[in-house]
Amino acid sequence: MPLLDRGRRIVAGYERLDSAEPRDRRRLIDAAEQAKEYSDLLSYRVKGTKRQQREEGAWVGLVPFGLHIVNKRTRKLSHDPGPWRIVLLIYRAAANGVSTRTIAKRFNFAGIPSPSGRQWRAGMVQKIIHHPVYEGLQVEAAEGNSRVSRPYRNRHGQRVSVLDEGVEPIPAGLVRSARLTVSGRVQRGTGARKAKHLLAGLVRCAGCGGSMASTGESYRCGRVAAGAHCPAPAMALVAKLDAFVTESFLSRLDSGDSEDDLLGVVAKSWNALSRPRETEAAREALDALKEAEGARERLLRDRQAGLYEGADLLFYELHDEAKRDLEAAQERVSVHAAHVVDISFLLDSVCLQETWDAADLPMRRDLLRLAVARVTVRKAPRPGAKFVGEERVAVEWLTEA
Repeated sequence: MPLLDRGRRIVAGYERLDSAEPRDRRRLIDAAEQAKEYSDLLSYRVKGTKRQQREEGAWVGLVPFGLHIVNKRTRKLSHDPGPWRIVLLIYRAAANGVSTRTIAKRFNFAGIPSPSGRQWRAGMVQKIIHHPVYEGLQVEAAEGNSRVSRPYRNRHGQRVSVLDEGVEPIPAGLVRSARLTVSGRVQRGTGARKAKHLLAGLVRCAGCGGSMASTGESYRCGRVAAGAHCPAPAMALVAKLDAFVTESFLSRLDSGDSEDDLLGVVAKSWNALSRPRETEAAREALDALKEAEGARERLLRDRQAGLYEGADLLFYELHDEAKRDLEAAQERVSVHAAHVVDISFLLDSVCLQETWDAADLPMRRDLLRLAVARVTVRKAPRPGAKFVGEERVAVEWLTEA
């Protein structure tokens, strides 16, 4: 044991064992190894059970707001009538352009209890809007530090329903409209949320690192606009900054070659923007391939750990099935990989300029975001100084982010 090797002393009060006693040392080591084996086996069984439950569409974990488990055996979900009406209100309001903060304020004013039983917050509303369960989909934890759940895919790369038979999810069109509106890509009504400037959401203040608000004819440090402090608040005229970033974008693409990583990023982004259905199908194929590879690796690790000892026939049956799934997933990926993305118009300076000139503001915003991650603006050296983009602006490309 590492602790004993470093000279640490271990005392087990209940068993009356002391690592300082030579006769107790082996008993402590054996007990620790047995406990580790039991813990590993228990963890393996729990993970396997949860994986199987997800495959079958059984809900694992706490039940989301607005739903309840209708059958304890299948653990399928159904509407909880009262809270479900609140969920519908959230999606409809968001789709109509009402901000998540306004939705929360209205619920609090009306005395509607939140999922936690306390005050509603914008984050709660946004979490409900983006949660896959309201589409009727099984979920799993996202990778990394993200707290947002993502749709679960079975070993064939397919999404799994968690709703009981006859239970309808939020309509797909309403879900899409609400999410796009909340993310700012689609605007509803005539509210102030409508993006009126090319770089809205991309510009950052170098003084504090916060976003810059587009107000009137200028981009200003968002902290200062909100009445807070910034050590070096940046400000730039909309026309000047838009023109500089546009020129940087057009020049950057025009100077690219076949070895430029940014062109690969642009191709993927343009494919997702112009062919959403094909892009989703390709993503599902890649997810299926990843799951099939993982299933085969888990099977081989389990056999190496001795879990199939004395059951060779079962192992080979499962191995053949995993191999077939892997080959089918590879075939799906190869089919989608055969589609070539045509971005030639983005690489020809004349075509790109013509496309840019003919595009409306939403299209220009989408084109710019194919390559630009963020734009950072520094404070002018003195009041009234001439705007020099090369000295005050840093354009960060997606390959650098």
